[in-house]
Amino acid sequence: MEIRVLRYFLEVAREENITKAAARLHISQPTLSRQLKDLEEELGKKLFVRSNYSIHLTEEGMLLRKRAEDILDMVDKTTEEFRSLDEVNGGDIHIGCAESDGIKYFLRTVLRLKEKYPRIRYHFYSSGTDSINDRLERGLLDMAIIVQPVDLSKYNYLKMPVDNMWGVLMRKDSSLAGKETIRKEDLQNVPIISSRQAMQDVLLDWFGEEQDKLNIVATYDLLFNASVMVREGMGYALGFDKLIYTGPDSELCFRPLEPQLVSPMYIIWKKYQAFTPVASLLLEELKKNL
Repeated sequence: MEIRVLRYFLEVAREENITKAAARLHISQPTLSRQLKDLEEELGKKLFVRSNYSIHLTEEGMLLRKRAEDILDMVDKTTEEFRSLDEVNGGDIHIGCAESDGIKYFLRTVLRLKEKYPRIRYHFYSSGTDSINDRLERGLLDMAIIVQPVDLSKYNYLKMPVDNMWGVLMRKDSSLAGKETIRKEDLQNVPIISSRQAMQDVLLDWFGEEQDKLNIVATYDLLFNASVMVREGMGYALGFDKLIYTGPDSELCFRPLEPQLVSPMYIIWKKYQAFTPVASLLLEELKKNL
């Protein structure tokens, strides 16, 4: 299975049209069709369902698409790393990033380093904790910023000088907006929008036995989407402070939990990680500044 053919396959999957894909790839349509047929024969599975005007993935094709995307991500990152081995003035750094106002401490170090090495490019991947950890494990990230306990058997870490405060994001015209803090009993009879990951650990511990009394109507990975749900009247979102604007002209407000609940923040990287020169530079700067 050739890397070039996997790129062809992904282009056709995106375009859902061989003619358009061939034009984007700058190859002839018969050549592209033959490459796809050879790929299907090699795998022994039908990857596409063809019609007169379009082409769609089969279940086997959807599986290959996911695997091909992962493979090509790794190939591209490895290529970048080798290109930058002798280039300390620039290069690419891939960072998984939890959703938190606390990343400002990380970014201050990035900006200091950028003054010395303006050609370094930073690629931030923001998603749920599970997805970030998966990409870190597969070598697609150089390091990650997380807001959960560190698995010391797998990772080295730096603790960041911030604790993220948990609270409730709500509409200003809601029944709980008049309270200064929100207690467990306040949340028993209202629709809750919760962080998917946090409900499995930190919020689970905070609610304790009261968790069974919650009416969780939705879960989320990134709070911005949850804030839209709140604004549209879907419920109350549990999340970190300082992520969503709640100023005078906003429809939303934030109230902290009582008793207070905070989550520390860490920068982690795999033990025995082989860093590129520019990633090593960033890590050394982080160690000095944090």
